[in-house]
Amino acid sequence: MNGLQQLPRAEYAQRRQQLMAQLPEGALVLVCAAPTSVRNGDVDHAYRQDSYFYYLTGFAEPGSALLLRLAGGVVDSVLLCREKDPLQETWHGRRLGVEAAPDALQVSAAKPISELETVLDDWLDGAKYVYFAQAREDVSQAVQASAARLRGRIRQGSQVPEFYGDVDAVLNEMRLFKSAAEVTLMRQAGAISARAHQRLMQTTRPGVMEYQLAAHFAHACSMEGSQRLAYGTIVAGGENACILHYENNNQALQDGDLVLVDAGCELDYYAADITRTYPVNGCFSEPQKAIYQLVLQALDAAIAVVQEGVTVNAMQVAAVDVITRGLVDLGILQGDVDKLIADEAYKPFYLHNVGHWLGMDVHDVGNYKLYAQWRPLQAGMVTTIEPGIYIAPDTVDIDPQWLGIGVRIEDNILVTATGHENFTRQVPVTVAEIESLMQQAAQQEHG
Repeated sequence: MNGLQQLPRAEYAQRRQQLMAQLPEGALVLVCAAPTSVRNGDVDHAYRQDSYFYYLTGFAEPGSALLLRLAGGVVDSVLLCREKDPLQETWHGRRLGVEAAPDALQVSAAKPISELETVLDDWLDGAKYVYFAQAREDVSQAVQASAARLRGRIRQGSQVPEFYGDVDAVLNEMRLFKSAAEVTLMRQAGAISARAHQRLMQTTRPGVMEYQLAAHFAHACSMEGSQRLAYGTIVAGGENACILHYENNNQALQDGDLVLVDAGCELDYYAADITRTYPVNGCFSEPQKAIYQLVLQALDAAIAVVQEGVTVNAMQVAAVDVITRGLVDLGILQGDVDKLIADEAYKPFYLHNVGHWLGMDVHDVGNYKLYAQWRPLQAGMVTTIEPGIYIAPDTVDIDPQWLGIGVRIEDNILVTATGHENFTRQVPVTVAEIESLMQQAAQQEHG
């Protein structure tokens, strides 16, 4: 892993303790691994473990389940996993196995996944509360079948659980606040992704295909130790940037256009999420520069408000104010700024919120409101900040110079006790920085 940080095994055990400490006595928690997914024929899609399951185990194999229970203030745990199988491992890769799992994963015991029904019958008998994480239908059916068997043995002394529910809300709140080790991972994921974005700026030229830039990004990240991307890379040249989740990536980049690249890597299941927009030929036109600098001002304004105690929506308020005033100054909107904001007149050009939680999932878990009120930011939260302006080519009643321009700029921000930290600012972001980097790269290529 090139010396990259990985979470210590003890952190997963601590999370299990923290989870169960928030549940009532007699609680049982069942979390299952993600299923495999068939791609075609007998080929599966590349496997990525369920985030909740990995958060509690650090275990990446399919065909697994985790059971936790709290009794007498003590947390008991059992991992059910695939057994060692030389033939299957020859075809599909090595397995941890039942014997090695307790020591490797710091769980109380391990059983073969084939014994899930028997273990469920044993553990549910006497449990008062049963909780699932992101419960799937097959998991729920297995528990209900076990409960039905217990009901048939009530006269023999079996006890059926009184309550079934999900534990997502508790886990989501835990995942929202990053530990020091998690912050280190996310900082590294941001740095790897930032260097990959910089490489793209240096290699972008008219005629390059969008998918070629996507391939450059994936290669740059993998060469630094990232095993997968955090999401499907968006490379949107020209008016494609006005499609927020553009994914075709099949067009040639045109001289005189901008290209928007939204991409980030994943490192030990923690995501980065960066967007940069820059000129294909290395030089912004005046209309492109005007829109770009307005989005950059909105980014700076939104980042500037980030500190403990400020509500989550304060970033959006700051971005909307800058964007609306700027659109009026450019003649794209007309009228009183305050009324335009109240009427959401900016929305045809700025359609989305300014950011989202970031962590194990690129759009990570966690509530944005508490009791119907925007929650205050707290140290340990990580959010993206990504204002944008998108002027679709078919927009009516607008100066043609603006048509087809789409700009988004995105950084990853950690809330700290003293303010904030930008994990991704090392990617060039000002007009001068971008043009200088791209033009230097072009000169070196031709000189």
